[in-house]
Amino acid sequence: MTKQIQLCFLETACTGSYMASGQWRSADDNGKTKDRLKYWTDLAELAEKGKISAIFIADWYVGFDVYGGSLDACLKAGHQVAHLDPVPIISAMAAVTSSVSFAPTVSTTYVKPYILARQFSTLDHLTEGRCGWNIVTSHTNSSAQALGYEEIVEHDERYAMAEEYMDIVYKLWESSWASDSVVWDDDLAYDPAKIKKIEHKGKYFNMLGRNQVHPSPQRTPVLFQAGTSKKGTAFAARHAEAIFMNPATPKLCKAQISAAREAAAADGRDPSTLKFFPCIVPIIGRTEEEANAKHEKAKSHADMVGGLAQFAGYTGIDMSLFPLDEPFSASSIKGGAAIQAVLSSFEASVEGAEPWTPRRLGERMALGGLHPSPVGSAEQVADFFEDWINQTDCDGFNIAYVSNPGSYVDVVELLVPELQKRGIMWKDYAVPQGTFRENLLGHKYLANDHYGAKFKYGRDPSLTSNLANGSKKANGEMPANGKTNGEVVSNGHVQSSVAVEVK
Repeated sequence: MTKQIQLCFLETACTGSYMASGQWRSADDNGKTKDRLKYWTDLAELAEKGKISAIFIADWYVGFDVYGGSLDACLKAGHQVAHLDPVPIISAMAAVTSSVSFAPTVSTTYVKPYILARQFSTLDHLTEGRCGWNIVTSHTNSSAQALGYEEIVEHDERYAMAEEYMDIVYKLWESSWASDSVVWDDDLAYDPAKIKKIEHKGKYFNMLGRNQVHPSPQRTPVLFQAGTSKKGTAFAARHAEAIFMNPATPKLCKAQISAAREAAAADGRDPSTLKFFPCIVPIIGRTEEEANAKHEKAKSHADMVGGLAQFAGYTGIDMSLFPLDEPFSASSIKGGAAIQAVLSSFEASVEGAEPWTPRRLGERMALGGLHPSPVGSAEQVADFFEDWINQTDCDGFNIAYVSNPGSYVDVVELLVPELQKRGIMWKDYAVPQGTFRENLLGHKYLANDHYGAKFKYGRDPSLTSNLANGSKKANGEMPANGKTNGEVVSNGHVQSSVAVEVK
């Protein structure tokens, strides 16, 4: 029997197009209005109407300036540029809804842990517990340079920084204020005896202070993460409650889920409590013919160069150096072997033996990237979803759009009723007006087997300070920088997927 799944909408606050470059050219597309609140409030209301679990907002700094050595291709295509900060948008969406949740992306490499802890405590209060955090470490040199550093921190060291970072935010969220520190009785508002100052001196961060915000409904937001490297998988096994995925095939998806669940079990967690959401980019019609017509219309607006610029940003390989209509060769140019490694896993998911050229890749990237992209009626797309669920053991999908509002309207009005009819999606939220974690996992706070649970107030007082535990004197500075602009790992999977500003 197919398990019951949850769905998320995958967004980014870029004004223009996200997963499908050039679609803003369609008269029916509203991507040019993403810099106005109405876009976001309408989206939130639609998501709640469709019983969508959360709106997941990817984000990264600067943009992709690898193609041709500049941002020009993305700017001309209106593709993944003109990014608004996603965090301020959340409150507006929360104000017009009561059950759908929100998960913005924020980097551990560039945002100080004290600032982030305050930011997400605030969001958790204002959304009444409907808040998650997509944890990323940031992967491009352009982001490092924009934020005052010469080069990006080396991959494994970014994860070492993130591990220490998580200790600090857990201390601030879980250890600083007792649950009964908020009193509001006669002459006592907050009980100072039950509010602790957190002291931390580490290799990368120093922090001394109380969390500036009183305990929020969940204390710690629901934690998303997306790394698939060895370090990324270990990080997710320790910290993630939900994992955003970018596999091209069910086989790869299943392998990644199995590896993450095994790592979580080895870390002492119940592996079934990790929830996996692969990205998918469907085109849905009332009939197969209508869906095919929508696909053809999307192809007419697709910006092939914008798609190549997106791929270049993901991999760090300048795709402008490749002749558009010549098949890739491992020996033809630096980066050829890496491209072949990425595409090898994707080949199994598409029909035919047509060779991969930059033009073919750009056209594919311009309509959903290397993610699964079923085209068909609601029944056919639901079949596709069921097949992935049964093959991979995933817990739902992060659904990206081709053109809005149409793509998400089709999900809500056509696909969701079909999934509900089959019994594989809820007909209402598990806890209407509840917190994100209650609806996702069935409880409000971090599970007791989660790494962050050891920081809960009063559980181990020594954890509120590491000054007396023999830790080395720290400088709290960024480490020496190493170059990691776009990495490709084995099994043909791009380790650094842009959707989550990389990991």
